[in-house]
Amino acid sequence: MPARYEFERELNRLHKDIIKMGAFIEESIEDMIEALNTHNVELAEKVIKKDDLIDEMERKIEAECIIIVARQQPIATDLRDIASILKIVTDLERIADHCEDISDYVIKLSSLNSQIPIEIIPKMAEAVKDMIGDTIDAYVRKDIELANEIIIRDKNINQYFHNVVDKLIGIIEKDGTEARAVSHYMFIAKYLERMGDHATNIAEWIVYFVTGEIQ
Repeated sequence: MPARYEFERELNRLHKDIIKMGAFIEESIEDMIEALNTHNVELAEKVIKKDDLIDEMERKIEAECIIIVARQQPIATDLRDIASILKIVTDLERIADHCEDISDYVIKLSSLNSQIPIEIIPKMAEAVKDMIGDTIDAYVRKDIELANEIIIRDKNINQYFHNVVDKLIGIIEKDGTEARAVSHYMFIAKYLERMGDHATNIAEWIVYFVTGEIQ
């Protein structure tokens, strides 16, 4: 079998593995948001357990990349593809980690019986979910236009974060008894903001993967 054909076949398998990993992460995001909105501890625990599977996917893809480099001795453009995959899979794994982090705080909040109104946080979570879903679509389609749009949309996530912080500070200034719950929601908002950052990183690596241009 020609070496080039074998390399392209292995690279195609890597792409499929990333798409599969992305699908698992989208499911975790959906479950995390549902757990956050409904205070569903059982669902939050499901997200936490699922992170181990996603970690294993990351390790498998990284190992495959190393094997391909060792076996196929890829040329410069091929190395660019593999480098992009390694970066993308790392950011995907970080997104999954933050789903786990948020789910952990959902469990902590469940014991506080907090009455804090958090309408803005679910809206932020939905915006982050859409951003990550579009990022995976951009990767599948190698859609540079969508990737660049995602990079711009990160500003909206940052604005959500600042709005959440302002609202939570206002709550704690009025009612100090909610301090612990406020701190938990602060962490949730920060993890959501970081998820947006990782989606932006992936979008930038998609542009590099397709064009060779670093953002």
